[in-house]
Parts: sequence; structure tokens; C-alpha cells
Amino acid sequence: MSRVVVSLFDHSGRFTEPWAAAGYVCYCVDVQHPPGETWQGNVCLVGGDIRRFVPPPGPVAFVAAFPPCTDLSNAGAHLFRVKGIRALAAALNLVGAAADLCHRLGSPYFLENPRGQLRHYWREPDHQFDPCEYAGWLEDPEPEAYTKRTCLWTGHGFIMPDKRPVFPIKGSMVDKVPGSKNRANIRSLTPRGFSAAVFHAHHQALQPV
Repeated sequence: MSRVVVSLFDHSGRFTEPWAAAGYVCYCVDVQHPPGETWQGNVCLVGGDIRRFVPPPGPVAFVAAFPPCTDLSNAGAHLFRVKGIRALAAALNLVGAAADLCHRLGSPYFLENPRGQLRHYWREPDHQFDPCEYAGWLEDPEPEAYTKRTCLWTGHGFIMPDKRPVFPIKGSMVDKVPGSKNRANIRSLTPRGFSAAVFHAHHQALQPV
């Protein structure tokens, strides 16, 4: 059984937290990490372009990808004409590279992005969710009791995990993040409840019968 997880465009490392806690070796690849490899226990922060990332040898248990959505999300549609076609092309290139790597590794995977251009330039998503639908997986669900429609493109036996919904007392978080140089990172933080649910579904499926 593989004990390796790969997470692409992962600056925060949130998605891999439950996997790492269970003893999996986790590779978080993002250009914002220090160049090269920085090991923090069994988590490897890989600093660099995912298009040049060489996966570890052997099978991989799970792959997640969080391509930048700034030039793809409907939330920024009013700026598409200002940014121009090259910004869209660059964003789609990163999505394509992530999708190719997910297919090549052959393990269950998801590629995440908000509602936006991928349904036009690629295909409709396989699943959609709001963070509040998985907040019940947390001991304290309140921090994730909000809506932010998220789309998933999946493959290789991905299991959409069971929901544990709570009422979205915080409302929509799409436009509530204040402007700052870290705004994109904050808006793209992976919900911990969803991460826990995905881990539970796939870790259980990987266990020998």
C-alpha cells in the first residue's frame, strides 16, 4: 500500500495535514516554497513550478491539485478583458499540466477550482460543494460555517466523501477577504473539514481487507 501523497499548488499544506498525521509522506509543491526541498517531519515542501516537479518513485496514494484561479474564477470575470488572452492562456496551461500529472500518476485525484472558465475550456466539474457542507468533520465547525462554491474535477476512483453539513452562519466568503498581498492565498485556503473527509474516505479505502 502506498504511503505517499502529492499536493500541487499547495502553499498552506492544509490538505495534507490529516495524511501527514497518519504517517503518509506528503509532497506539497508550490512556487512560493523555498527553492528545492524543505522537510518538516514527513512533509516535503517542494519549491518550484509543478511543470518541473519529478514525483517520488513508486506508487502514490492520492493526488490533489489547486491551480491558481485568479484568471479563471467568475469572481474576476469583470477583469478578463483588462488582463487579456495571455493571462487566461497561462492559467489554462497550469491546469493542463496539473491534469496531465494527475492522470500520469494513476492514483485517485481531484483538481479544484471555483466556478469559472474551466467548464467552457475543459468540461463540467464532476462534483461541487460548499465548505459548510463538511464543517461538521471538525471539532469546532464554526470557522468553516460559510459558503464558497467549489468545483472538483476527479478521476482514477476518487470517492466524494460523506458530508457533515452545518448551517452557514458566516454566509458567503467570496468577497469578505480584505485586500492585501496575501489575499489570493487566504481565499484559496483548503477547508480543513473537506480535507478531513477526503482523507477518511480514501485512507479507509486503501486499508487491506
